[in-house]
Amino acid sequence: MNGDRMQCEFFLVRYVPDAVKNEFVNIGVVLREAGRPETARVRFTRDWARVRCVDPEADTGMLEALENEVRERLSNGAIETAAMMKALEESFSNIVQITEPKACLADSISAEIEQLSRMYIESRKQREARRATGRQAIATSIRRQFEAVGVWHVMRKRIQAAMYTQPGDPLRIDCGYRPNGVIRMFHAVSLEGDLEAAKVLAFSAPQMADGVARVENAALELTAIVEPLRGLLGKHSEEILSSGAEQDRIDQYRFGVETMERNQIRVMTVADLPRIGERAREELRM
Repeated sequence: MNGDRMQCEFFLVRYVPDAVKNEFVNIGVVLREAGRPETARVRFTRDWARVRCVDPEADTGMLEALENEVRERLSNGAIETAAMMKALEESFSNIVQITEPKACLADSISAEIEQLSRMYIESRKQREARRATGRQAIATSIRRQFEAVGVWHVMRKRIQAAMYTQPGDPLRIDCGYRPNGVIRMFHAVSLEGDLEAAKVLAFSAPQMADGVARVENAALELTAIVEPLRGLLGKHSEEILSSGAEQDRIDQYRFGVETMERNQIRVMTVADLPRIGERAREELRM
């Protein structure tokens, strides 16, 4: 099974305010596919509370700017451990250090850097906030909206794609209904981090459309419900979008949306759910 996974290595970026006490806080993670510097990705913390606990006078503005500097050095190929550590030590008087590389196996760079971020640089508060997001949160929002307009109990749930594609297909679409000659289906897809769900849905959509036409004698309208981009970027989303920061996350989000749209999937956000729910209420005459 490991043969299908990538051999990778990662480095932790640490803030070390007092080398004598040897106290440090992990503030970032750098991940690359082994032997391929051009694949390197970097992710820094967005919560500096732990840094302030060990150093109330920490210059967090400087540390935030460090992420862009590390990313720039990575893009120039300066990923070798010794070279990176020496450059950072010279620039930041040894208060910022990079660990020796550690090996890991990854299904994808995007998914693995998310996992490493959760393990090494997120605070408890961030992890708790993350648990309230993602696909499950979107699916819950879909259900609550359809419940609010009184149609959830008459809708189909957990629709087996195998009915329309081929036996063994594990995909299940969250819910749907048939107003007339069209079947509207809705599926929660999180575009935060791993984009595999978006790619799986995009791969299945054409087969499902053909199967719905064959089995149900109806057209399929498949809608993916995703997080708003600004919601993923947080309270400083406008500043981030205008500055070009977080470009990796923005590019991933747009890739996910465009991949689904190219395969005839309508992509809407949780902000569109009231309108979607009202349409369902009217079409189902509830």
